[in-house]
Amino acid sequence: MRNALLLAEREIRSYLRSPLGYVVAAVAMLIEGIYFYALGLSKPDKLSSEVLGVFFVGVVGTTMGVAALLAMRLIAGEREAGTLVLLNTAPIKEGEIVLGKFFAGLTFLAALTALSFYMPLLIFVNGNVSIGHILVGYLGVMLIGAASLAIGLFASALAGHQVVAILIATALLGTLFLIHFVAQAADPPINTFLAALAIYHNRQRSFMSGLLRLENVFFNLAVTFVFLLAATKTLEARRWR
Repeated sequence: MRNALLLAEREIRSYLRSPLGYVVAAVAMLIEGIYFYALGLSKPDKLSSEVLGVFFVGVVGTTMGVAALLAMRLIAGEREAGTLVLLNTAPIKEGEIVLGKFFAGLTFLAALTALSFYMPLLIFVNGNVSIGHILVGYLGVMLIGAASLAIGLFASALAGHQVVAILIATALLGTLFLIHFVAQAADPPINTFLAALAIYHNRQRSFMSGLLRLENVFFNLAVTFVFLLAATKTLEARRWR
């Protein structure tokens, strides 16, 4: 674990030194702000809870996108630059590499999410929402962000180039998103099974509504664990090629 934390610290420092991290954060905040104002704050007929739901829809979308963008360079970028060889020859296990990269990306996502906290507070100017609703919504954002980052890390470990990594991550996230619509067209019991695999609609909307359901928490944690494990096994297989 110590090696993973040291690697995470190195990655976080690279975010702070590079303008890319600041650009990504600024663009994400701009998108969230425009979306929130256009579809939430500018609609006086909406209830405060509905405005908050609009905010979380925007934040979830940008968080998933940023997670995929961050993850594409975490391993595939190292492979392109030739520095992954140094990590593979260092006294550090593949699992520690994956965890270190994951902790760094998750720290960036947490900081980005924290920057958006002023937006739901604007609702209190002309309305009122529960603080618990806000906190549950943010929990959902971090959980789906962690799951998306883990999926992106697996794609990054699988791919030889960053462009390929983002394409694989987009395909996997898109599949887990669109499977909800496939479930609606399927017959029982297949529809129930497919709906349970959907990462957004049934799972995330409960968080956006302020409802904390443990099965949705466990689902996101399970997706995160499975794809982090898959990324680790992929690195192990590549090391012995």
